[in-house]
Amino acid sequence: MFNESEYPINRVSTSQLDIAYYSAGEKGGWPCILCHGFPYDVHNYQACIQPLVSAGAHVLIPYLRGYGPTRFLSDDTLRSGEQAVLANDLLEFMGAMSVEKAVLAGFDWGGRASCIVAALWPERVIALVTGNSYNIQNIPHAMEPATAKEEANFWYQYYFHSERGRNGLQVNRREIARLLWQMWSPTWQFSDADFEASAVSFDNPDFVDVVIHSYRHRYGLVKGDPAVAAIETELEKQPDISVPTIAIDGSVNGVHESTIHHAKKFTGPYEYRVFDNAGHNLPQEKPEEWVKAILDARSMSV
Repeated sequence: MFNESEYPINRVSTSQLDIAYYSAGEKGGWPCILCHGFPYDVHNYQACIQPLVSAGAHVLIPYLRGYGPTRFLSDDTLRSGEQAVLANDLLEFMGAMSVEKAVLAGFDWGGRASCIVAALWPERVIALVTGNSYNIQNIPHAMEPATAKEEANFWYQYYFHSERGRNGLQVNRREIARLLWQMWSPTWQFSDADFEASAVSFDNPDFVDVVIHSYRHRYGLVKGDPAVAAIETELEKQPDISVPTIAIDGSVNGVHESTIHHAKKFTGPYEYRVFDNAGHNLPQEKPEEWVKAILDARSMSV
């Protein structure tokens, strides 16, 4: 876990959230925001911090809504986990931190938020590193099937569509998360301590509601937050990403097949990489390679 004396938890408020985050490096350094996914947390990036700081970065790692110490400001706010609200949270976090432009790096939910900010607000992004490439969901086409293998990998998403799945996540959140870690990263030998460091984030009182909403909204099964409806409308157009980008797959990703075909969605400087013997959790499985991708992406913007 993070050494709290070295990395104390900070907090900042946005329109809906009290966001908990870690900060490292000089505030005058180049901003680098690292965004985690499901079912993970900020510990995805623990091994990335010092190499980035040594390269002059001011590193910011926020807990997503529904994770860890991050909290909603109002009981009346919809516990949405939709893609538009995650992106809006990231954009508002940047504003609250007075970050005009940043290098964004993420995967899974965090990669999706980063991709959306890069697509819709490119002036706010120096460069992008995205696990599994173009992560913006095409919700109007959500009923079009994937390959049989990929559909089988999505069992947890369909499970969460039912009330049995909600109850299962409520009662067995650690068991489900550990199973997903194992299935998605079959060669990663994480320890019990590695898992528990992140698993405590799932005890957030809004975790279940946010996760269930996320996996239902992306299939058009529930309504989104009206506050971000305009963003969702823009995402239906599947906007291109023009900022300098390095897109990455793991060679043994247990969730997605290769995303090399996403290259057409990136219209600026672009590179596609595969991390050998890595699964879904790219920054925690291959921190050195992840850091190199961030530094290389930043150099593409110069």
